[in-house]
Amino acid sequence: MIAVWCGFGLALGMALSANSHADGAAIAKAGAGAAPACQTCHGAAGEGVPQGGFPRLAGLGASYMQRQLDAFVAGTRVSSVMMPIAKALAVVDRAEVSAYYAALPVQAVPAAVLPAAPASAPAVAPASARVGATLAIRGRWADKLPSCEQCHGPGGRGVGSDFPALTGQGATYLANQLMAWKTGARPPGPLGLMAAVAKKLSDAEVRAVADHYASLPVRGAR
Repeated sequence: MIAVWCGFGLALGMALSANSHADGAAIAKAGAGAAPACQTCHGAAGEGVPQGGFPRLAGLGASYMQRQLDAFVAGTRVSSVMMPIAKALAVVDRAEVSAYYAALPVQAVPAAVLPAAPASAPAVAPASARVGATLAIRGRWADKLPSCEQCHGPGGRGVGSDFPALTGQGATYLANQLMAWKTGARPPGPLGLMAAVAKKLSDAEVRAVADHYASLPVRGAR
């Protein structure tokens, strides 16, 4: 009898999980109520739209994404785009769409959706590239500024449910988030780390770090 119930419980759990992902997929592709389809801004496969500043969702942690949606609802994370969308989703909807995107494989942004750079557009200055890489890998301990990799892992591939991958995100999105932490438009995160880090970066350093991570391959990102 115990084995029967255990088998039933396992089957039920798998069915609920599959149903959750199916519901999350429906929200992502068609929206729910007043909330539009997520893929409108975040891409058909959750790969993000760098030129629009819309982040990659595929492969990010489900609990992390759900916390962000909850923060938009509470008003502790500010976005004129995401706040009304998150508020239009029920609690269960936010959980299901987060689970759906967490289960998607990480993909590189198709070249067709990347903005074409003008022929005369300058490359990232070597000095700026060095600054971004140094801050990402080594930090600046004279200012008690830890490296990004200490929390986000080697290559910015993400660690656990609190420190998402930075690779695979566009430079505009990353820079916007660092500026949001500097200005208090986004919650400071675990132990207040991100607000403290962002406030120690100049605007030029914010862009340098963002450009660094946007230039890295997405393979292995979470």
